[in-house]
Amino acid sequence: MQHVTFDSSRPLDLVLLGRIAIDFNPANSDDVCEEFKPLKDVQYFEKYVGGSPANIAIGVTHHGLKAGFIGKVSDDQFGDFVCEYFEREGIDTSHVTRCTNGEKLGLTFTEMLSPSESHILMYRNCIADLQLSVDDVDAEYIASAKALLVSGTALAESPSREAALKAVLLARQAGTPVILDIDYRAYNWKNADEISIYYSAVARQADIIMGSREEFDLTERLVRPGMTDEQSAAHWQGCCAKIVVIKHGMQGSTAYVEGGESYSIKPFPVTARKGFGGGDGYGSGFLYGLFRGWDLQRCLEFGSAEASMMVRANNCSDALPGPEEVQAFIDAEKAEFGEMVARA
Repeated sequence: MQHVTFDSSRPLDLVLLGRIAIDFNPANSDDVCEEFKPLKDVQYFEKYVGGSPANIAIGVTHHGLKAGFIGKVSDDQFGDFVCEYFEREGIDTSHVTRCTNGEKLGLTFTEMLSPSESHILMYRNCIADLQLSVDDVDAEYIASAKALLVSGTALAESPSREAALKAVLLARQAGTPVILDIDYRAYNWKNADEISIYYSAVARQADIIMGSREEFDLTERLVRPGMTDEQSAAHWQGCCAKIVVIKHGMQGSTAYVEGGESYSIKPFPVTARKGFGGGDGYGSGFLYGLFRGWDLQRCLEFGSAEASMMVRANNCSDALPGPEEVQAFIDAEKAEFGEMVARA
């Protein structure tokens, strides 16, 4: 059963709105390999495009979908780097614009201490992505997409939060399904009330909501605190949501649909390189399955597999796999661990 309908006549499959950043990860190649160690001891880094919505754009493109992006980048060589990368990947950059007051792209330095412990160090002062304004959001562009994905980080500050809210309103007018990837990051938020106010404003208008239990708790703080997963799903389905995906880390995730049905999955077992990036792979694989019209259990399996593949990789963008690689991974995992390895 297809729970969300996508207009097949529209040229873009998915337009994403939110942050584009740059990741610096400890080098891990045949030439230079930084073993697990504190960040202060790392001398060699590899540079990648980063930021959750940027990575999801790359991920769905690797799966053959056509993606566009609404975002703001720095007017310097790092801005050149990410725009040229997007263009090589086939992502439409016609609505990725440059900052005019010297704002810079966010820089993320990753610390990999062990397969089970990793951290990030963020530089986000005078940040480019949160300079996105309502003037950067175009109704025709949103109407040209089968769906709009809004990253919750875009709601952290003005003028970006108004741009994101405008995009959601235009999407509702155009009949473009709205996907909210809650994507909570503590940076740039001022207080817990702000988080709940703006997350819930978009959640009320979203057809698909994806987030961890902690992210739903933040969203619901001023709405109805203390809800269970089932109560959260029922609440947002009472607004606009058709699919609510709630993640519990290593315990797995569940997709809830209207009528009380639910589908669950567990992570595929891998030896991790880092503890982040899995959500970007999960979103890419899950959404790809939805666009293909798969049943939800298969969408979850694909998303969970891609998440596991990404936590064992050294980066969150270049390593995003194509559909054949994901299926080969699923087949190999099932051959080793059994057919029901990821079933909750």
